[in-house]
Amino acid sequence: MKITNKFNIPQTFVNVVKRPQYTKGDVNLSVTELLNSPQIVQLRTKHIDELETDVSEMVWSLFGTAVHNILEHGKDDNHIVEERLFTQFEGWKISGAIDLQEVHSDGIDIKDYKVTSAWTVQQEKAEWVNQLNCYAWLVEKVKGQRVRSIQIVGIVRDWSRRDAEAKETYPQAPIVTIDIPLWSFEQREDYIRSRLVLHNEALFSRQVNDDLPPCTPEEMWEKPTVYAVKKIGGVRAKTLFSEKDRAEEELATLNAKKKEYEIEVREGERTRCEKFCQVSQFCSQHQQYLKEKS
Repeated sequence: MKITNKFNIPQTFVNVVKRPQYTKGDVNLSVTELLNSPQIVQLRTKHIDELETDVSEMVWSLFGTAVHNILEHGKDDNHIVEERLFTQFEGWKISGAIDLQEVHSDGIDIKDYKVTSAWTVQQEKAEWVNQLNCYAWLVEKVKGQRVRSIQIVGIVRDWSRRDAEAKETYPQAPIVTIDIPLWSFEQREDYIRSRLVLHNEALFSRQVNDDLPPCTPEEMWEKPTVYAVKKIGGVRAKTLFSEKDRAEEELATLNAKKKEYEIEVREGERTRCEKFCQVSQFCSQHQQYLKEKS
């Protein structure tokens, strides 16, 4: 992958990006890749030498790495920090690096650090649930030790004291701990097996030069087109509809006596594809989507 520096960021940052400490090891998939879109994983593998990314796009990733390094100095005697575990399952070699394992006499507590936003820590993120349960599966499968709990430790990069005082649901401190529901071992294994089926299909498709399985709406972070009924000249919508006909019915009702409302079409988008996917230029699904929009 080619690293660029379009905004003349200091060379120190460029050097760190070009000297990555991360490696998934001699495996087919890391847990991160397992959870990722199979199409993206295969396109990235196929075009890795053609990909380009700018240092500016990796700043928060670098900050996350720095936080992990700092936290390693704060570990206790019963802490295992940044351990990568390896196993084989269903013919695949899988690895996962776990930020922190707190070892107790009756089991292990897993914690994963995320440098993230205040908005994100207030949401229910399926990705975090899936990731932490995969780590729990790895620990129990490889070590044969019970996992007691799994948690996200969120470091809120945009935390505001004013918002914390004004909003009850806002994180009350710049560091928050979020409990993640722990599935049974069987549930975890079934989930991992289902993900491997999808990745196996994508790998086979690439090897025989067939079309790759498309990304799902969730994997594309797709936002559908909506029809906003709002006051003429206003900003906030009175009502949002996914169907144009229903929006027109609402508009007719509201404007029966006096025309005060209008319909604003808020076009949908595939946020990840358009702004965050490194392989979108090689993706036939995305290129077809752009063609249809134009």
